[in-house]
Amino acid sequence: MPKSLKVAMLTTLFLPMLAAGEELGSVNTAFKLLGPDHKIVIEAYDDPRVAGVTCYVSRAKTGGVMGGLGLAEDKAEASIACRQVGPIAFTGTLPKQEEVFNEKLSILFKKLRIVRMVDAKRNALVYLTYSDRLIDGSPKNGITAVAVDRGQPIPVK
Repeated sequence: MPKSLKVAMLTTLFLPMLAAGEELGSVNTAFKLLGPDHKIVIEAYDDPRVAGVTCYVSRAKTGGVMGGLGLAEDKAEASIACRQVGPIAFTGTLPKQEEVFNEKLSILFKKLRIVRMVDAKRNALVYLTYSDRLIDGSPKNGITAVAVDRGQPIPVK
């Protein structure tokens, strides 16, 4: 197998794991005497395959002693808003559906996931956020879309 093909395959496989959220800020929602307060955190995620698109996610973060140690389980609720923040450019063809980010919310079970779907008919990128568990997924979710100019068709596999 050619080296360039191996690099492309590894990049596609591990790209979602490389993308990290940037914490923009937070607000306290409940005072905790020991450990950090409960809060809502706002994070920005740049789409690793679509330059010029950033997703903003707000989610609850559990405080207290367990939260401070990273052992508390955060709520399965998140809100998402993805926006065009610059000229849109694609790094290659996009699959019809792809998980673009995931972040652990608890030490063992839960992850926050963001999935991008291509709406080729309307030339739009649709982003879905949800959390899951090892055993039971959560029906709580959020959705947003970014319209792409019709003069720039989305390259779909």
